[in-house]
Amino acid sequence: MSLLRFLGIAGRQEREAPTDSDTVRRIASQLERLPPEQARYLASFAYVLARVAHADLEIDASETAEMERIVRELAGLGEAEAVLVTQIAKSQAQNLGGTENYVVTRQFRQLSSKEQRAELLECVFAVAAADGEISGAESTEIHRIAEELGFTRPEANALRSAYRDKLSELRDR
Repeated sequence: MSLLRFLGIAGRQEREAPTDSDTVRRIASQLERLPPEQARYLASFAYVLARVAHADLEIDASETAEMERIVRELAGLGEAEAVLVTQIAKSQAQNLGGTENYVVTRQFRQLSSKEQRAELLECVFAVAAADGEISGAESTEIHRIAEELGFTRPEANALRSAYRDKLSELRDR
C-alpha cells in the first residue's frame, strides 16, 4: 500500500495547494524524499501535535515520544526522520506558537479530508494525554483545534469522552 493511499491523498483530484506558512515550509523541507503535497500534510499534522503539547508551555518527554511514534507510523518514516520532524515542529510551536497556530491548522484543514481531520484530532488527544493528564490549557487548545478543523462541539466531545479519565478538570471531582 502506498503512503499516499494510506494518507488518503492518492486518487483525489489535484487542486491548487494552499500557500505554505513558514512553519510548514521549514518542516516539509526536511522531508525531501516525499512528494510536496504529502510533505506539507505531514508538516502541518506534526505542528498541530506540537501545538497541543505546548499548550501548557511545557512539552515533556512522554508527549515528545508520542508525537514521534505518531509521525513515524503516519508517514512510514524512519526513527531519525520522525525525531527530526518532531523536533522542528516542537521548536516552531515553542517559538512561533500564537502567530502560526491558526494559520497551520487552517492549512491542514485545506489539505485534508474529514476523516484525516478526525484522525488528527484523535492524535491530538493522545499527545495531550501522553503524560497521564490533559491539563485545562491543553483541553482548551484541543477545543480550539477542533473548531479550526471544522468539528462541532458535540463531535469533539465524542472523541474527548475516550480520554475522560485523563481530564484534569474531571479528576478532582
